Amino acid sequence: MKTVGIAGFRCLIAVAVMTAQLGNGQSTAAPASTIQSLDPGLGITTVSLWDAVVPGAKGTDSADTPTLTVFLPHPGRGNGTAVVVAPGGAYVGLASNLEGRQVADWFTSRGVIAFVLKYRLGAKYPYPIPLQDAQRAIRLVRSYEKTFGISRNRIGIIGFSAGGHLAAMTGTLFDLGNPDASDPVERLSARPDFMVLGYPWLNAMQPNKQNMITYCSVLREIPAEQCKGNEEKYTPSLHVTPRTPPAFIFSTSDDRVVPVTASVEFYSALHAAGVSAELHIFRHGDHGSGLGTGDATLDLWPTLLESWLRDQGWLTPEVAALAAAKAASGAPSR
Repeated sequence: MKTVGIAGFRCLIAVAVMTAQLGNGQSTAAPASTIQSLDPGLGITTVSLWDAVVPGAKGTDSADTPTLTVFLPHPGRGNGTAVVVAPGGAYVGLASNLEGRQVADWFTSRGVIAFVLKYRLGAKYPYPIPLQDAQRAIRLVRSYEKTFGISRNRIGIIGFSAGGHLAAMTGTLFDLGNPDASDPVERLSARPDFMVLGYPWLNAMQPNKQNMITYCSVLREIPAEQCKGNEEKYTPSLHVTPRTPPAFIFSTSDDRVVPVTASVEFYSALHAAGVSAELHIFRHGDHGSGLGTGDATLDLWPTLLESWLRDQGWLTPEVAALAAAKAASGAPSR
């Protein structure tokens, strides 16, 4: 589809966004991110994480260009919450349908704006590049506060498998922004407000004795000394603090790809730090199940997630956001 500028994009979806989403206070000017595709009727558009030079890029192909694909709720049903969706794929590929688009549709049907992340990966882009992309994604979503009607303190991240590891790293290694940055996006916090982790590969950087895959066993080109350094740098349970956002985690006992013990260790670290967390371990379920594969028990996890999101308040519009939306539309307040 023809590429258009941010001004044209805003004109095309302004009415839909104003009626579908909720604003919250003063906004930060959004960057002129490149719009790669546009379908206002479906509420879907793709935005580059960086509009100019991509930091650390080794080319200009699609694989060198991290993006967010935005999925909007039906007009009038937004609640001001947004979520970045990080598909898995062992850091060599992305399950962008099973763990991306399908998950985004689940969230938008509940009033949440979803941003499916295409992050850089593989031996060409080893850590910390994927984490850099995820952190930028959180900042960029925060900068779209008014553009998409997002409350800047209601931005979460969900990830599956390797994407679950990336989501957990985003929730444990973050900064609150650089106030002196020339790029306004970089002045914003990279801390997500909540995390959802599905069968997360939380011990990706750690060696194991169970003959299960590790980050370096998959990406064989990474030097041994870098692999050793990664063990502590990029194991989420080692970086949990009281500032880590609340988390919902689900895993299965007989996962043959990722050991369930990694989820237990992460939950234990959250609990010890006083971070609100909920962990569900199912007796049976294959790795890569997404929203469900027909298993009568495991397929209940999205229902449990919805209950958790409601309990945390993420699916309930804020009073201030509702008032702002009414004011923007000219509707009389009650």
